Amino acid sequence: MNSHILFTIALAFYGTSILFYLPGRQGRPPLLTGLIIHSVGLVIRTIEADHPPFTNLYESLVFFSWSILFICLFIEPKRIFSRFVVGLAFLFLLSALSLGPKYKEITPLVPALQSYWLFFHVAVCFLAYGSFALSFVVSLFYLLKEEASLEKIVYRSIVIGFVLLALGIITGAVWAHYAWGAYWSWDPKETWALITWLIYASYLHLRAIGWRDKRSAWLAIIGFSACLFTYLGVNFLLPGLHSYM
Repeated sequence: MNSHILFTIALAFYGTSILFYLPGRQGRPPLLTGLIIHSVGLVIRTIEADHPPFTNLYESLVFFSWSILFICLFIEPKRIFSRFVVGLAFLFLLSALSLGPKYKEITPLVPALQSYWLFFHVAVCFLAYGSFALSFVVSLFYLLKEEASLEKIVYRSIVIGFVLLALGIITGAVWAHYAWGAYWSWDPKETWALITWLIYASYLHLRAIGWRDKRSAWLAIIGFSACLFTYLGVNFLLPGLHSYM
C-alpha cells in the first residue's frame, strides 16, 4: 500500500471526525485513527522518497495538515472548535490529494536540500504553522464569544508556535551558512518568516501590557495570514532560494 492511499484513507477518517465533533458526540476516535494512518503514510512516503516528506508542494501540504492535527491534539483536543481545526487540516490534505500527478512525483533532492538540517528546520517550521493555525481558528471563535478560556488557548498556541518558529529561523540560518555561505540573505522566504515572527512577538508584547480582548484575536488572525503567505504566497509570487517548494 503506497502513501497516497493511506493519506486518502486518513482524509476519510478526518471527514468522519468532523461529522461527529458535535455536542453530545465524540469525534476523537476517528481523528486519532486518521492521524495514525496519516503518520504511517508519512513514514512510507519517507521510505519511498528516501528523504523527509516535505520537499515539494504535495508533501508540504500533507505534512502541514498533519502538523495542525498533532498540535490540536497536543494542546486542546476535546473542545468543540476542534471540529473546525480538523476541517482546516482536512482542506489542506484534500488540496494535496487533488494536485495533479506531476506534483506527487518523487524527484531527487536538489543539492541545497541534501542536508540533515532539512528535517530539523522544516519540521519545526511546520509545527509552528500548525500552532498558528490552531490560534487562528480559536481566535475566530473568540470574536464570536469572548471567553477567557478561549483567549488562553490562543495565547498558549501562539507561545508554542513563536518558540518553534524562532527555532526554525535559527536552524534555517545555520543551514543557509553551510549551503550558501551566509547566515542571512534577505531571501523572500526568510524575510516573510521574520515578518511573521515579529507579528507574533508584537502579539505577545501587547498581550503582556493588557491586550486580552478582540484586538489580540485580530492580531492572531493577521499573524496567521502572514504565516500562510510565508508558506504559500512567497513560493508562487516571490521566487527566491526557496522556490523549489
